Amino acid sequence: MSTRQLRTTASLDCTLLSNRMDVRTKEKKCSWASYMTNSPTLIVMIGLPARGKTYMSKKLTRYLNWIGVPTRVFNLGVYRREAVQSYKSYDFFRHDNKEAMEIRKQCALVALQDVKAYLNEEGGQIAVFDATNTTRERRELLLSFAEENAYKVFFVESICDDPDVIAANILEVKVSSPDYPERDRESVMEDFLKRIECYKVAYQPLEPDEHDKNLSFIQVINVGRRFLVNRVQDYIQSKIVYYLMNTHVHSHSIYLCRHGESQHNQEGLIGGDSELSARGREFAAALKGFIEQQNLTDLKVWTSQLRRTIQTAEELGVPYEQWKILNEIDAGVCEEMTYKMIEEKYPEEFAMRDQDKYHYRYPGGESYQDLVQRLEPVIMELERQGNVLVICHQAVLRCLLAYFLDKSAEDLPYLRCPLHTVIKLSPVAYGCKVDMFDLKVEAVNTHRNRSLNTSMTWLDSLSVRFNSSNKSASSGIGPPSHKSLSSNVWLRSSCIAPPSQK
Repeated sequence: MSTRQLRTTASLDCTLLSNRMDVRTKEKKCSWASYMTNSPTLIVMIGLPARGKTYMSKKLTRYLNWIGVPTRVFNLGVYRREAVQSYKSYDFFRHDNKEAMEIRKQCALVALQDVKAYLNEEGGQIAVFDATNTTRERRELLLSFAEENAYKVFFVESICDDPDVIAANILEVKVSSPDYPERDRESVMEDFLKRIECYKVAYQPLEPDEHDKNLSFIQVINVGRRFLVNRVQDYIQSKIVYYLMNTHVHSHSIYLCRHGESQHNQEGLIGGDSELSARGREFAAALKGFIEQQNLTDLKVWTSQLRRTIQTAEELGVPYEQWKILNEIDAGVCEEMTYKMIEEKYPEEFAMRDQDKYHYRYPGGESYQDLVQRLEPVIMELERQGNVLVICHQAVLRCLLAYFLDKSAEDLPYLRCPLHTVIKLSPVAYGCKVDMFDLKVEAVNTHRNRSLNTSMTWLDSLSVRFNSSNKSASSGIGPPSHKSLSSNVWLRSSCIAPPSQK
């Protein structure tokens, strides 16, 4: 075969494989959540200070991003602090302070321009406007802005008249606010209560039976003891309502761990339903001792329906629930194979997974994106429950951690979740405190590092192969067959990391 013919053949191979890759990539990256809304949505928070609006905004944003809906919070307090560098006292929030009122309005207008840029130019689907928005005048401004830009609007009003809840919120969050650097707790409490009174003077709550009956909103009353929902417009708004109604503010801890080391772990096989190894059984015994030391009341234990998690839970000697949706990611045709076997048998699949691990779906199996969708009911239950121990699998644990720690889809598949380690999550004001406990039982390392050069695609590797083949042809050595060409395309990807678990 001449050099020209070789170049034509390689070019054809390159084009065909490129087309296949492009189609698969487009299919993968169309998140199911992206079909939830046919136009951008502006979520408008409403409520007096210290009613948990920012808490709900951050949690809701974390949830929506986790399920694949690009969402961002725009906190008006941040804009106000940029405009007014030094906060002095509650007088700034008096409704008769005209200069301050004008500053606050301008801050709102600047924030809305950022909202517009995010939704129109940066690919955002939902913007959360986190402010008090306590007057009809301000809400009319927001509605006019949304109408001009063809956005849907959904209001979330937090109503709370429980003085204990309000005081706890002030002490937990507001004492550490940038508004009060180096101020003692008593003076912070005094000033902030006066700030609340300034807002109360002009506060106009939503009226579902009168003025606001045509608006779409949810009223969250006394941190979730009661709810009022009005005119939900679409699926994404129903998801928001469902989430907020399942989010309870209470003190609890969530313990997450993988099953003990399995026989498949030792052999480097992914998936399957193998039993624990001897070291895996040793971890199960150590886990029992650890849980007993925690002195937890009413602990619930959840496992998947695979033997390695069940055998780990059996050692605890307490009741446990089996959840099928906690089963490990389905590797399809690659189940019970090592990564070396996958690389040799399915080189194209092996390379594509390295390029986009989150969206990549095993043939006949699942992607991490699919797994997130499957695990959504688990998240809802974890938000509602007290103390829970979840014994699961590496991919499952990564998805759960990504939700609680607000990790991106890009980072999710590479979160480190070692065997024989317990992760304790303790919800705090705007996030989670994380404690990790190594139970000191040896196990194999199943973590597979991110590709060091994801921009070095299989096309680059094909180019290298083609160039070397070209040299061979010119020196009189016969060109490789089509089979040898395609099987060597993946040389670069196979050198990225050693075979290990998913």
